[in-house]
Amino acid sequence: MAIERSTYKDHVIKHIYNGLQENRFRAGEKILESHLAKDLGISRAPIREAMADMVSAGLLEYRPQVGNFVAALSAKEIIDSYVARGVLEGFAISQGINNFSNKDLLRLEEMAHQMEQFARQDQRKALIDIGQEFHEELFRHCTNSQVVLFTKQLSLKLHLLFYKHWANVYTPEEIRDRHLEIIAMIRKKDPVKLEQLIRQHYIDTGHKIVEQEN
Repeated sequence: MAIERSTYKDHVIKHIYNGLQENRFRAGEKILESHLAKDLGISRAPIREAMADMVSAGLLEYRPQVGNFVAALSAKEIIDSYVARGVLEGFAISQGINNFSNKDLLRLEEMAHQMEQFARQDQRKALIDIGQEFHEELFRHCTNSQVVLFTKQLSLKLHLLFYKHWANVYTPEEIRDRHLEIIAMIRKKDPVKLEQLIRQHYIDTGHKIVEQEN
């Protein structure tokens, strides 16, 4: 099926990202524009745009005069990414804590239970997708657009790491309960404790992921 021109870049990002999830592209491997252009049947321009975005997201590494390579993340880079996401998301959600309706919170609770079910069934993609939807719904209530933008920029990297390792990091029940804990704190309307909770959640996950990577 033909790809709409306006979605070429997104299609390339999805193709590379799926390859990273499935280990078709491995850390340190060079990603060739010519191969992608042939495989996808498109020109190199959107491929360059897509790879530039993935370099910005920390998934690829650009080496001048050489090309783009799958990033090999050090333990420090992983921890730094999780800490940064925790700081940003913690602020974003606490800043918007009064903007959640009861309907919003009930929907978030439903998603937390869906995560548990997907985890039990080892439906990794569905788990990551609903997790992304959950967190985007959380910081959607933040009115600081720059904070939201910077928060989203870390999403692809962290979702990829969680996709690879979640089963060795948390049980399905723990995944559910950690997200329900956030919702409960939003209901208490305590922005300081909410921000601390979210920061600590990301710090804990970052350290657990590093243990799996090494």
